[in-house]
This record gives sequence, C-alpha cells and structure tokens, in this order.
Amino acid sequence: MIGFWIAILSGALMSVQGVFNTQVTKQSGIWVASAFVQLSALLVCLAFWMIGDRSSFAALFRVEPKYTLLGGAIGALITYTVIKSMEQMGPARAVMFIVASQLIVAYGIELLGLFGTQKQPFEGKKLLGMGVMIAGIVIFKWT
Repeated sequence: MIGFWIAILSGALMSVQGVFNTQVTKQSGIWVASAFVQLSALLVCLAFWMIGDRSSFAALFRVEPKYTLLGGAIGALITYTVIKSMEQMGPARAVMFIVASQLIVAYGIELLGLFGTQKQPFEGKKLLGMGVMIAGIVIFKWT
C-alpha cells in the first residue's frame, strides 16, 4: 500500500515540478532552467547521501549493463520535454499525454522483457485499459 502512496506523491510532484520549471524557463531560458533543475537535484541527492545512505560511488563503475547509467542524461531530456509540452499545451493536457506515453512504453518494455525486466504475458484487459485512458484524453482535450 505504501507503494501506491509513493506513486501518487511522485505524480503530484512531477506535475508541480513541470509547472515550476516552465515558469523558470520563461524568465531564464530552457537550457539554463534545465541545468539548474539538474544541479539542484544533484545537491539534494548529495545532501541525502551525506545524511544517511553513504553507499560508495565506486559501485557505479561496476554497474552492468553500462547503458543503464544514462538515466541522468535521460532525466535532462525529460526536463526539457516536460517544460516544452507544458509551455505549449498547458499542464493538464501535457501531463495526460506524458502519463499515457509512460504507460504505453512501460507496458511495451514489460511485454518484451527489455532492459533486464522480467517478460510479462500479453493481457487484453491492459490494452483495453490503455484504450479507455486514450479515450479519456480525447474527451478531455476536445471538451
């Protein structure tokens, strides 16, 4: 049950962050805002690391496969794309498309067993659920 609440908090924080980042971009520029977002994230992570985790940074050099270390670079692109989509579509519409895209791609990753995930069998009800979500987006967008 705690995972549910953490996911809800994550979604809420992502929406607020997107709005904040879009406002900063209007006054500074997208790459300046994105760099600041990543820098502030680094500082928060380092603070939490100093307070409690204290895992060795050397462990990063043993991570396999190496391409999984690209998460930070992908994070920079996520920051950029969230800012641009919110700027052009508004927060609600942008988040709907972002969440729909996340779900579709995540389900594809599970179905194919990509990136070290356990392959899952196809379930029609999950496809139906995605269809309902997409229908909801269409209704929201054009009403």
